[in-house]
Amino acid sequence: MSDIGAPGNGPSRRDFLKATGAGGLAATAGCTAPSSQNQPTTQQQAMESQSSLPTTSPPEVVNVDEQGGKVTLSSTPAKHEVHPLDTMGGPVELPQVWAFQADDRDPSVPGPILRTTEGEDMEVTFDNTDGMRAHTVHFHGVRKTWKNDGVPTTTGITIEPGEKHTYDIPANVPGTHVYHCHFQTQRHIDMGMYGIFRVDPKGYEEADKEHFLTFKDWDSRLPRQMAGENVNYNPRERHPDVFTINGKSAPRTLHPEDGSPIIVKQGETVRLHLVNGGYMSHPMHIHNHRFQVVEKDGGTIPEAARHDEDVTNIAPAERHTIEFEADADPGIYLMHCHKVNHVMNGRSYPGGMLGGLVYEDAMDTDIFKQLMEYAGYEG
Repeated sequence: MSDIGAPGNGPSRRDFLKATGAGGLAATAGCTAPSSQNQPTTQQQAMESQSSLPTTSPPEVVNVDEQGGKVTLSSTPAKHEVHPLDTMGGPVELPQVWAFQADDRDPSVPGPILRTTEGEDMEVTFDNTDGMRAHTVHFHGVRKTWKNDGVPTTTGITIEPGEKHTYDIPANVPGTHVYHCHFQTQRHIDMGMYGIFRVDPKGYEEADKEHFLTFKDWDSRLPRQMAGENVNYNPRERHPDVFTINGKSAPRTLHPEDGSPIIVKQGETVRLHLVNGGYMSHPMHIHNHRFQVVEKDGGTIPEAARHDEDVTNIAPAERHTIEFEADADPGIYLMHCHKVNHVMNGRSYPGGMLGGLVYEDAMDTDIFKQLMEYAGYEG
């Protein structure tokens, strides 16, 4: 099972239950069309095929250093429950995604967070032995040799079904980076093949609370088409209708196990690694807190160039690391894209690309219990 409480990506279930009190909450509440040979031939076959797919888990932090500098990635078709409940415009589901998985862990969207340390190079093997389609893996940010760039057109390396390939990825640029499939990129990223690659600087000191948050806009017609539904999709006429944080839309984003709420104590230092895995820019805003952008795309921003702000606009593939102190009136505050139609599930508001900054002191309030009911958390 995935551990959303792995170091660096939010609270564990045990920590969450401890913070809510001994009783918990339960008592109180390419650019060509998809190939027909990879698709079911009838709607009934499509439904039967989808029923056997696994369901994605939340992204898990994989400490590659602890695995001897080696990790094996693969990809599998899976169902992705963006927001499975009949609340706030739900349910929202992508009937088929292509999910990355690391080693023997669960498949996830976004993919696993690969974490290493400056100077500790990685061997990343993509195992396509049981795959149905060709893939590659491209890592942003770090400097690597030409043949390890992960682009089939310019390196001549494509990982076909039945094959494996190992990439040598140097951890030579500290910071937060992104990786994704670079085969038929316009389709494979939009089917969920993207994730975070983190290189901690030597001597790195984590903040009191540190989270990885990946934002993504989706046109649900593509996952539906790949699941065999009779819908038309053209990447030139893309119309996003699903907006996620770590693969979930609000209120599921607030679920302490399935989502990624930011739970803090008064006075703690909070560091958020914000990554845009989608095709649109997202101006992310945090209510009632001023933060500083301390890293961008793996580059440290000099202190003289930093300033307090409450919105940071993140372009596709950009990474912004922000820091702030949890010094506001203890309560529940939103973090959301300020393209407000991105904060919707269909025509329902609020929803979509909206998360929460929650002070522990506010977790025994009626409004918090109500939010947990919306999110489907039963404690």
